[in-house]
Order: sequence, then structure tokens, then C-alpha cells
Amino acid sequence: MRRSLRPGLFSGPSSARPGRPGNLPAELNRFIGRESELAALTRQLDDARLVTVTGVGGVGKTRFATHAAARVQDRFCDGVWLVELSAVHDPALVDHTVAEALGLSDATDRAPRAALAGHLADRRPLLVLDGCEQFVEECAALVRELLRRAPGLRILAVGRRPLGVSGERRFPLGPMPEPAAIALFEDRAAAVVPGFATRPGSADRATVAELCRRLDGIPLALELAAGRLGALSVEQVLHRLDDRFELLTGGARGELPRHQALRTAIGWSHELCTPSERLLWARLTVFAAHFDLEAAEYICSGPDLPEREVLDVLTGLVAQSVLSREEHPTGVRYRLLDTVRMYGAGWLDSLGDTERMRRRHRDWYMGLATWCELEWFSPRQAEVAARVDVELPNLRAALECGLTQEDAHLGQYLAGTLWFFWVGCGRLTEGRLWLDRALELDTGHDEARLKALWVAGYVSLLQGDTVAALGALQECGDEAARTGSEPAGAYALHRMGCLALVSDDMARAEELLRAALARYREIGELNSNVLMGQVELAMAIAFQGDVAGAVDLCQEVREICEDHGERWTLAYALYVLGFAAWTRGEPARARAFLEECLVIDHAFNDLVGTVLAVELLALLTAEGGDPAEAAVLQGAAGRIWRSVGLPLFGSRFFNAPHALCEEAVRGRLGADRYARLVREGAAMEPDAAVARALRGCRRRPAPVPGARGAVESVPAPTQQPAASPSASGGETAG
Repeated sequence: MRRSLRPGLFSGPSSARPGRPGNLPAELNRFIGRESELAALTRQLDDARLVTVTGVGGVGKTRFATHAAARVQDRFCDGVWLVELSAVHDPALVDHTVAEALGLSDATDRAPRAALAGHLADRRPLLVLDGCEQFVEECAALVRELLRRAPGLRILAVGRRPLGVSGERRFPLGPMPEPAAIALFEDRAAAVVPGFATRPGSADRATVAELCRRLDGIPLALELAAGRLGALSVEQVLHRLDDRFELLTGGARGELPRHQALRTAIGWSHELCTPSERLLWARLTVFAAHFDLEAAEYICSGPDLPEREVLDVLTGLVAQSVLSREEHPTGVRYRLLDTVRMYGAGWLDSLGDTERMRRRHRDWYMGLATWCELEWFSPRQAEVAARVDVELPNLRAALECGLTQEDAHLGQYLAGTLWFFWVGCGRLTEGRLWLDRALELDTGHDEARLKALWVAGYVSLLQGDTVAALGALQECGDEAARTGSEPAGAYALHRMGCLALVSDDMARAEELLRAALARYREIGELNSNVLMGQVELAMAIAFQGDVAGAVDLCQEVREICEDHGERWTLAYALYVLGFAAWTRGEPARARAFLEECLVIDHAFNDLVGTVLAVELLALLTAEGGDPAEAAVLQGAAGRIWRSVGLPLFGSRFFNAPHALCEEAVRGRLGADRYARLVREGAAMEPDAAVARALRGCRRRPAPVPGARGAVESVPAPTQQPAASPSASGGETAG
């Protein structure tokens, strides 16, 4: 006769129903959030006999697993049984602890494992094994044997790392998303401060949201923070988070010791790591946000951790949920939660190795930036843009390190090397910030300073700050002449030509740009900046009436770009070709050029190129018989200009198509309707504005007779000045 498992001693709302076997304890407070994860775990328990919930300390694995088990208890006629292994200190007692949780008494001389296997052989229970991480090998061996001998058994394991048993399904449990984290915090806060609540959209809600973000959405941290509200306000808790391991202590009485304080919860994971894993954990804290394997191998390796071993040690940290693995468009990356990072950073400080690791981190990302600058002039241009975008937090950390240590010229060089990102990927404001900081330093390294100078001049003139641009470019030219740096001299001359272009001095712009291109040829420089100089020359002569000459220059640029796989400069050449087609009365051809231009610029997030294309498309739309849509596009362009700088550079020539469009559209719509449609466009996000402009490109325009002006009277919008790479010169110089 089958021997039944004993009835549960702990019954309650979340435990087994009266009379049903099992021992799940009743929940003491409300379970909040995790609905999608609960549903996913339930499905996995349908499909697999062993599911392991993993996650970093404090993320709520135990509560989540027991709550999920309570939800599915009706599926298990022999009950749901919680086995708590956390208090076990001797691996030899693992089997005994499982048997004790099941209420199994066996007076024979059989080993506990054999007794367990025989007892469960014809039963259908669910075992919840909590705290497997400290005895992974023993738990894995037990689980393997029980699953083999008891076909009706299912096991839900809980630990920092998977068991590695055949057929195991891993269920990584991450931090709570912000809405659920806020709900959890407010629920626990209300238990400390009766009536505590915040309103959506209020300043109090924003403060709570920031607190939840700073605590990584870790439930233990949120509950400990809520517990502090008996003495502190939310703002005070937030301000004290730099000392979070001291602040977040004092969990509820009766909780496991490792759950009573955040430091202890994270420290429990630390104790379970090998010496190599602890060392790598500490060194990985130099990364800002996520990172890739190659960076970790270079930065974190050394005599005590050979590079060839980093992958295996890193894999161990992922298995223990210290690191999370993420899929990015640029490849697999890894991340430490801020709370885990802070714990490891304290360990790194105690080793006295923080500054050395920061320098290694800086050197790696300087090398990456140099490679990206060279590869910008290649078919990998889009890959470079994506790579720098994903690495921006680490590049910022490298810039900060480079500009605050003794060898600050490295920070100057890095700020200049990233010119292609500041200019080509919509980061003018941030680029200006770093460049201004770099140029405040007197490092004594001419090449690094010269590069930062011409890049700063370039960024400033694109923002419409001609005074700052002139100062930086004049200094660059003078110092290049003094030091004999031909590349820096050529770039300074080039950017002075750009400055003349946006300042409406077209004759001067033509003179300087031709001189700069001649110097580039003399020193053998060919890259995106050189080609951009040719496009800018095309603009200067087009604005003076030589449209045919401008077309010839841009067709040559187009051919070179196609040969080298260059897309960013190509977009500006297409812009000029679109402008030329408009002046010749070829609206369909103009739209085709501008559409391709806009697609490229938007892909790179080049706001300058994007807004110039949208401005000219607005004019074409007005001339095509749709003044209302043209007004909307003008409003959208106005919003983008606010993210760039001075609209249309304050230039009469660049502004002429905008002015022509506004005059025609306002006259046909009336001032009130025109203003209303402009406001509608200004409310659109850039993505929506670009999509709207491209939809317009799909419509065949119906020309409005007499609506187009001649190029002499309507200087068309064109692209802006472009910069160049290299410490003193271009991308080829590095």
C-alpha cells in the first residue's frame, strides 16, 4: 500500500489546502508584481522536470519560487514541499534535510538518498529546493538520482547558480521593472508610515522612482529602504545611497541572517565565489554599465589572473548570477548591477588596485576609439557608430579618468579622436563639454591639444557659436605653424573655410576650402573629412551660382564614397545633389536624392544632416501642392534645430529655402493655421518627423508653376562643415 507524505504543518493562504500534503509557509505580506515571470515559470514547470531559479542576492528568488509553487500546488496530488538548505553547514546533511522536510522517517540502515528515492518512486510531488548554491555538487547528485528514480517528481531549485543536471531549465530572475518596484516600495513603506502613497506624475513619485532605479529594482534593497522611513524621508534615503551597505540594514526579525542586510546578502554571493572569481568581480567594477569579453580579458587579466583564464572565471560569475549576460546588436555583453558593483568596488579599494585598473580601462577605450576613428572611413562605418554608442558609458569613464590624472594629454587626445561621434552621431553638446574641459588643461603635448582644438572649432561652428569656433581654429592654425604640424594646419584651414561658409562669406569659404584640399593632397590625406571638405566647397560655389560645378564635385565624392563604403559624407553629397536638382526644376529627382540622404543621416543620428534634409523637403512639399504638410515639416525641423544649436547657423544662404517655404505656405494657409500646423510639427519626436518626411517623399509632387526661385536669389540649404580625425590630422594619422 502506498505510503502518503505527511500533511503540511504550516498551512495558510499560500500553503496547501487543508488535508492536502505539503509544507509551504503562509505569506506574511502581499506578493507584488512578477506576473509575466510567474506565468513563464509555470510554463517551464509544465515542460521540464527540473527548473532552477537563479539570480543575484536579494532579487527575491525564494519568495518568487514559493509563490509560484503555491500557484501550481493543485497540479501535484502528493503536495508541494519546501526544503530549506540555507541553514545547512555540512554537505553530508543535504539528503537528511530533504528527508526531514518530507517528514520521512526510515529506521532501516539504508542511506537517506536511497530511502528518498524509494519513497518518491511512485509519487507526484513538487520539491522546492531553496539555497542550493552552497552545496551545488551534492544537490546536483541528489537531484539527478531522484529524477531518475521517481518519474512523477518535479523539482524547482533556487540558487545563485544552476545545478548543471541534464534536462535542467534555467530561469534567471532579474530585478523588478520600475512600476513593480515602485509598487513594492510603496506597499512596504505603508507598513512603516501608515497612509504612505504617491500620486502618478508628482514630485514624490519621481523621487521614489529614482530611489528604485538607484537600488536596481532589487526587492531586498527596496524593502530595507522602506524600513528606514520610520526615521528618514524618501529624499534622505536617496541622498544616503552612496553608503547603501551601511544604510540598508536591519531586516525583519526571523529572516535568514543573509537577508537581514544588503551587504550580507551580496556578501553571501561573494563568499561562495572562488578567489579568482572574487578578484575578477572586483576588477570588473571599473566598467561603467555593460562591457564585452575582449575588454574584460585585456583590462582584468594579469599575472594572478591570466588572460586565457578570464573567460572561464567570467562564466562562473554569470553562473552565480553576479554577472548578467545581455544580447546587444553589437554582440554579447555583460553587466554588474550597481549594488553588486559597489560591493566589488569596495573589495578593489581594499586591494589598493583601483587607480591601476582605471588606467587600464582608459587605455583600452583609447585604443578602441582610435580603431573606430580609422574604421569610420570604411564599409564598417555603421558598425563603428553602433559600437561607440553602446560603449559610450565606458568612453565617458575613460574621458573622466584621462582628464583627471597626471597624463591628461591622453584625455585631450580621446576627446578629439571621438570627433566622428560628436559630429556624425548627434552628440555635439556632449562633445563640446568634453572638448572644453580638455582645452582648459595645459598638458604640454602639442599634438593632442591641436587635435582637440580643431575638433572644438568644428563642433562650435556647427552649433552656431562662431566666436568660440574662431578662437579655437585660430589658435590651432598658429600652433600648427609653430610646431610644424602639417595635418593640424590643414584641418585648421579647412574648418576656417567651414566657418566662412556658415557665416555667408562664400568667396572666402571657397578660397580657404580649395587651399585646404590642396594641402590634404600634398600630405596624402584621404578620409571622411577630406571628402566633406569637397562637399562644403560644392556648397560654397553652388551658393555663388555654379550649380554645375557643385554637381561635378559631389559626383566625384559619391564615387569615392561608394569605392570605400563611406556613407556619412555620401549623405551630404546627396543633399547638395538634391539641392541642385531642385534649382533645375527637377522635383522628383531632388526628392530621390533627399530621401536617400535623410535615411542615411537618420541612421547615424546626424541631427545636422537630418534637419537640413527636412528643411529642403518642406520646401519641395510646399511646391508640390501640400502647404499644410510643409508647415508641419517646418515645425518638426524647428524642434530638431533646438537640439543642434543656432537654426540654419544664422546664415542667409542656408535660411533662404526655409524663408521661401514659410512665405509661400503662410500666404496660402493664413497666419493662424500656419502657426497651428508648425506647433503640431514641433510636438513630434525626431523619429516621427523623419518618418513623416519620408512618407511625403513617396508622393509624386504636383509642381506649382512659378513657385521656384533661382539659385542666385534662393541660396539653398546645404550641409555643414565637417571635421576630421587624427591627433593632429585625419583618421589615417590616428
